[in-house]
Amino acid sequence: MALTAGRDTPELAEGGKRIVLPVAAGAVIFDGGLVVLDASGNAKAAVKAEGLTAAGRAEEYSDNTSGAAGDKTVKVRRGVFVWNNTTTAANKVKPEHVLKDCYIVDDCTVSSVATGSSRAGKVIAVTDDGIAVETL
Repeated sequence: MALTAGRDTPELAEGGKRIVLPVAAGAVIFDGGLVVLDASGNAKAAVKAEGLTAAGRAEEYSDNTSGAAGDKTVKVRRGVFVWNNTTTAANKVKPEHVLKDCYIVDDCTVSSVATGSSRAGKVIAVTDDGIAVETL
């Protein structure tokens, strides 16, 4: 039912920036890596594929190679993280891509090209250290 008066709407601790997600069957996630959700809502290390949802950066290592989906969990932090830029010259993220989407190459690399990939997040900065990407 829609509001008819003001409401004290609760906020998640830390604004939902830290979440715990179920890990996909057979998945290994390394701490510090880019994490995605598959179509079933299970976490796995980011790969170049369509239909994935970027979740954030893994805060811990999680190995579910011998488990079913959800047997293990992984702590993930959402925010702005610096990932590697692709080595493919034509697909590099450049300063003109700031505030535009970038796309997943793997669990530590992004690209400016969407073809065959999923969105990693918004480019916040292009630095000598890598590409600052907002994953929220």
